[in-house]
Amino acid sequence: MIEIGYDNPRRPRLDLEALSFAELSGRLRPGRFQPVSRLDFHQLILVTAGEGTAMVDFVAHPCQAGTVLWVRPGQLQRLPTGPDGKPARLAGTVLLFTPAFVPAFGAPGAAGLVDALVQDPAAVAWPLGPAEYAPLAGAAAELITEYERLPSGGELTVELLRLLLAGLLLRLARCTPAAGPVLPADSVLRRFQAELERSFAHTRQAQDYAGRLGYAPRTLNRACQAATGRTAKQLIEERVVLEARRLLVHTDLPVAAVGRRVGFGEPTNFGKFFLRETGRTPGEFRSAERLSWAGELS
Repeated sequence: MIEIGYDNPRRPRLDLEALSFAELSGRLRPGRFQPVSRLDFHQLILVTAGEGTAMVDFVAHPCQAGTVLWVRPGQLQRLPTGPDGKPARLAGTVLLFTPAFVPAFGAPGAAGLVDALVQDPAAVAWPLGPAEYAPLAGAAAELITEYERLPSGGELTVELLRLLLAGLLLRLARCTPAAGPVLPADSVLRRFQAELERSFAHTRQAQDYAGRLGYAPRTLNRACQAATGRTAKQLIEERVVLEARRLLVHTDLPVAAVGRRVGFGEPTNFGKFFLRETGRTPGEFRSAERLSWAGELS
């Protein structure tokens, strides 16, 4: 697995980069499309032509004209490739931006819509029709125009870029409704999700999260079940399993080290937990998944 940190070679001080998919492909050395990478920034791709298949957190996502692909920080991804495993011949716009550049919205409804997308790791790819895709493509084109004005535009252009990104994200949220209810950023569930990202490797106890957030455990559970149909404990365990799967398949860490990274001091306890949650031991899962991807890429 390749860890990739945000780095804008043309605008080193700007937390947003706009480029074409061809430019992104040309930037990467041969062979960098096949290995799975993990980003610490957002990657939003708007495909205008061509076909390929991307992988995000073990799920394959077909990409073609009209597809919007959004990879969040921390997710595993393999950039879109063709059937031969080589970079897909796609045309489109790529927007790379840090979490700090995600715009803040004054209207609670707008903030809730975009926050639901930003926080939903399952909302990755959307095949849009021409009527839905055209406004997004137009917004991206306008953003690129202003991006090319830098550095001459100065701080005003940077603020305009943030507003243009806000408009694009709102358009995306409007045509891709969230699977669950739209909740404000200060809701119980959203606060819990943020704390879960910070603490899943340190505690798996729902009461610890409730205490940190200032809620009764029953209040936290009710909020989680109302929005997702799952308890806080189930959401915690799902997050731990996801991280373990990422580390098992795309690093060479020993199983015991993977267990420690997700909060298990004893390898035996980690093995029992993983077997209960996935139906396979960590070693079995690692072997099966690596064989699967090796076969697909051969």
